Amino acid sequence: MTAADPHRVTHRAIEAVWRIESARVIAGLARLVRDVGLAEELAQDALVIALEQWPESGVPDNPGAWLMATAKHRAIDLLRRQTRYAHKLEEIGRDLDARQRVEPGPGSSADEDIGDDLLRLIFTACHPVLPSESRVALTLRLLGGLTTEEIARAFLIAEPTVAQRIVRAKRTLAAKKVEFELPAPHELADRLSSVLGVIYLIFNEGYAATGGGDWTRPELCQEALRLGRILAGLAPGEPEVHGLVGLMEIQASRLRARTGPGGEPVLLLDQDRRLWDRLLIRRGLEAIGRAEALGGRFGPYALQAAIAACHARATSGRDTDWERIAALYQVLAHVSPSPVVELNRAVAVGMDSGPAEGLEIVDALASERTLSAYPQLPAVRGDLLARLGRLDEARREFERAAALTRNERERALFLRRAAARQDGTPTG
Repeated sequence: MTAADPHRVTHRAIEAVWRIESARVIAGLARLVRDVGLAEELAQDALVIALEQWPESGVPDNPGAWLMATAKHRAIDLLRRQTRYAHKLEEIGRDLDARQRVEPGPGSSADEDIGDDLLRLIFTACHPVLPSESRVALTLRLLGGLTTEEIARAFLIAEPTVAQRIVRAKRTLAAKKVEFELPAPHELADRLSSVLGVIYLIFNEGYAATGGGDWTRPELCQEALRLGRILAGLAPGEPEVHGLVGLMEIQASRLRARTGPGGEPVLLLDQDRRLWDRLLIRRGLEAIGRAEALGGRFGPYALQAAIAACHARATSGRDTDWERIAALYQVLAHVSPSPVVELNRAVAVGMDSGPAEGLEIVDALASERTLSAYPQLPAVRGDLLARLGRLDEARREFERAAALTRNERERALFLRRAAARQDGTPTG
């Protein structure tokens, strides 16, 4: 082992600690300074100090507490140097003094408010005043501990674009005077919906990448699952949170089966179900059970989780309870109407009642402007047409789907299906 190796090992340990602890540190600081952007800067300062000191002194026994204490000291020093923060410094100083008098040392219940702080950070990063793409970038940065480079690589966008989104998001939060606090009861449903939407958007980009050369990006699925599990722990009384976690657990259970040896997509009905992760399925079903136990009407995520559970319980495509899935999509269309939900219902109806009935639903969606660039619309139509033996029409639909998608693997899949129709193969 060379002399540099211990330092590399320590740096890797620091990176791991940062990924685990950064959200807690930022959340605790944001409660004190009431500014998410400033809180992140102070946490980054503490990280820089750790990178300088820990290779020599070693990683502390409680690295999270060390980072928090160091960042708090940086906060005090900064506020002392800036006279315009004098009043805030006085308030924060009193708050810190009070906490130091009542809080026990590291390793005990020192940060009893950390759960509320993390919830505040989640709701702030996903605030509706921010555009969707900014919520995603800020959430991955503040709660996931991902670097700008990592976020850019995950979403196949330029690093400066990600950096701009994060900077603008912080500026918007400050300009709009968004308070670092939990939503009022009358705001909770809408605000929680925004949070769940961000987490599921991250998951979906990992589960079925919209662009690039990979069909899936499991690291994004794992990050969304981690965020979802954290949220479920912080908000155990919210059925939709458990519904989303259950949905993601079951969907993630199929990741190994969704690609072939060369990375090519494998569709649901063609997957080797022996590759499905039974642990994730069990965890997903348990999460759905928790949502059911809380009572009340199922929301859109819990309904989608119930649909996913139907697939998870089936031993094959033929054994799937398509009638129940079609009925659940009918309920979902009532609870959360959208053309995409209706398209998915068409697939289920086509499997349960036959391709002609499914095609009737799809054809009714032809004029939907929101689906005009959605490759799954012609893909579903092509599959239903192929099952009806209308092969030339099916080929044209798959070619249209290939022209619409931005994912290289998906494009190749659609073109293969188009070629199969050219060869006269009637099945999908």
